[in-house]
Amino acid sequence: MNIQELMNELFLWCRDGGPHDYSKSCDTLKTGNPETELTKVAVSMFATPEIIREVSVWGAEFLIVHEPTFYDHYDRRIPDDPVTQAKADLLSASGLAIWRYHDHPHVKYKDMICEGQIRFFGLEGEWIKGPRPAVNRFRLKEAMTPRELARQFRVKGNAQNIRLCGAVDQPCTNLSLCFGTPGGVFDELRNPDIDLVLTGEACEWQLGEYARDAAQLGFRKSLMILGHIPSEREGMRLLAEWMKERFSQFETRYFECGEVYCAP
Repeated sequence: MNIQELMNELFLWCRDGGPHDYSKSCDTLKTGNPETELTKVAVSMFATPEIIREVSVWGAEFLIVHEPTFYDHYDRRIPDDPVTQAKADLLSASGLAIWRYHDHPHVKYKDMICEGQIRFFGLEGEWIKGPRPAVNRFRLKEAMTPRELARQFRVKGNAQNIRLCGAVDQPCTNLSLCFGTPGGVFDELRNPDIDLVLTGEACEWQLGEYARDAAQLGFRKSLMILGHIPSEREGMRLLAEWMKERFSQFETRYFECGEVYCAP
């Protein structure tokens, strides 16, 4: 199997989510030859320099990532930028092909990223299709406080930089799962049927202040910011596990890039 054939298989895997306009999709091959035959395929959240080096040492021809490699949604490279050029040189020397697999997983029925997160964290309840890709709803079987959920995520998911605001000690049932940084998060936070919004990143002056004001005015409303990588990586790990089961023609391995922020 070559790179293009694998990409086609993974495109088809996500078509159970129904029709979607992919004309402006970022799910394109960023580097490499699509006709390259595969013996080892790596999966990660980001193609950091450390990941590129690790994957190259392992001997992979192909790296599937969820997020941009060159700091732009469509991986348009910044001209005359030393960091961009150094990373491009590293990639060129590695011979590694990189593909961003982002839009299709979020359009897939149940959203592959969301499904991976729910499975990993052991959330029990009912998944509900959201109003747009990457925005999902979930009704907990048993109510929990946002603080209890955050502790569970920190311990089980090794998410070290979780932030909470709002009515964090009020039991909640109706969650909006806006993992990563999708559009429409403020609409979800304002929705009267939603108790808690979980996301990867947030505008503090808007989302944070809204959640804090709502709680101080007596509303059961909270916001949990997990960090972009902890909010989505279990979906990519799920992809790697599925590929191991589905494709015997090559080896598949998940590579952990780690959180981008650290404690002082």
